[in-house]
Order: sequence, then structure tokens, then C-alpha cells
Amino acid sequence: MQPPIPAPYRTRLYAHPQVPLLLARRVTTPDGAQLATYVYGPEGADVEDLLARMPVLALHGNGGSHATFSQVMVPLVAAGKAVVAFDGRAQGRSTRGSEPLTYERFAADAICVLDTLGIDKVHVLGHSDGGIEALLLARDHADRVRSIVAGGANLTPEGVIDEWDTAGSVRGARDWAEWVQEGKLSDRVDADLLPTAKEVLLDAELLQLMLDEPHIEAASLSSISCPTCVLVGEHDCIERTETEAIANAIAGARLVTVPDMGHSLPRKAPDSVAAQVLINIILSEQDN
Repeated sequence: MQPPIPAPYRTRLYAHPQVPLLLARRVTTPDGAQLATYVYGPEGADVEDLLARMPVLALHGNGGSHATFSQVMVPLVAAGKAVVAFDGRAQGRSTRGSEPLTYERFAADAICVLDTLGIDKVHVLGHSDGGIEALLLARDHADRVRSIVAGGANLTPEGVIDEWDTAGSVRGARDWAEWVQEGKLSDRVDADLLPTAKEVLLDAELLQLMLDEPHIEAASLSSISCPTCVLVGEHDCIERTETEAIANAIAGARLVTVPDMGHSLPRKAPDSVAAQVLINIILSEQDN
């Protein structure tokens, strides 16, 4: 019997950001996760000064890394902003830690990064799972958030049009891990060239999160008062009803749909994404 296809879902590799890297360090969470954290900004800028002036915090989607925002960073840095970005736990160059994977845990990780870097307040840019985290940060940590762009976010697992057969990928990953753990590799197969059972089970755990969560009451978002952009592609995999429910729940939220685009806006329409962050920054300055 043919074994399941190896690595049905692996951490995506994107081009490294082509803007100046000002800081790179590991941030340790209370449960021991090591979060690979980066600060990008204008060449020669004083890092402490930039971080004191409300940088942009970038939160990527499931299975990705901070490099999701490689092209989005270019206009933001050109506008003089620092971009703080980290690989979410169990993704990119970050480790898992011991706590269960939840969106609330990911939002807490973001606060841990801000505390470690001594950052008081940020403009948040979140995409996909990161968009969910942006909503949770603005709702639950309003004192740390000046504005949010929540791109491709959903309120429930049912809010995602499953184009990838996520449940099938989870089953395939678990089957693969079991196959490897039981020593069924052919003597013609070099195991070092394949993902380990541990790696693939971690992929399955991340994907399972999308099947089980989030469970956010739209009404709970009514407490969000900062400038908010709910951003989606015209052909996004998020149910339109959930996108509208998010926007309608937040007073003054701007619902922006990028024409002819799907879910991968940071890679496919980076200038459109950056423009909404910059608009939020202007709006937040007008509020002061």
C-alpha cells in the first residue's frame, strides 16, 4: 500500500525582507517558547527611538513566518516606521513551548514580545490567523493597540471556505507520522531527506487549530475603539458574512475589499496592505 504523501503541510518559505534589519533576538515566553523576533526600519535609525514611536507589529498566518510581510515592509519602512515581526510559536524559527496552541495564547505571545522589547503601544497588522490575533489584541489589550488591520480574519471555524481540505491534511500528517514511527520506511528512502514525525505532528497540530477555533462572539468586538480596517480579497476564503459581522461589530471600522485577489494579500497585494496600515496611522494621529 502506498504510504501517505510526506509533508502534506510544511512551514512556508518566503523571501527574506529586503529592508534593513535593526534587531534580531529570541524572546522567551513564560512556558518556554523561544520566539524569533525581528525589528526592521530605516537604515541607521536609532532602534530605541523607533520602538518608542508606535511601530507596526506584524502577525502572520498559520504555518507561515514573519517573512510573509517581506514586501509589505518596504513602503512602511520608507514611511519611517519600524516593523516588529516575530515567527509565531511552533512556526518559522520559533519553538513551541508547553502550553496548548490557541489564538489567545498567540495574542499573549505578542504582548510578551512587546514587553520584552519595552514597547508601549503599536499599530497591529495581522493576516489570516494573525488577523484573528489582531482582533483579540484590540479587544483584550486595548491599552497596547493604537490601530489594527485585520486581514482575512474569521470568527468561527465555519467561517473559512476550506479550499485545502484541512481535515484531510491533518489525517495525512498523522498517518505519515505513524508510518515513520513504526519504521515502515523503505531501505531505498533516506529518512534525513524527509520531515520527521515530530515536525509533521506539529504541522497537524497547527492545522487542527483552524478546525477547532476560533470562537469569537462578534458582539464582543464592540469594545474595540481604535482605528480599524477589516481587509479581505474579493475572492478570499473567508465567508463574506463573517467579514461583514466583524466590520459591523466595530464602530467606525473600514471594510476594504481588494479586487481580484484571494487570501494571500501580503504576498499578492503588498502595496494595498501597507496602504491600509498607513491610513490607520494617519487616522490615529487625527484622533489625538
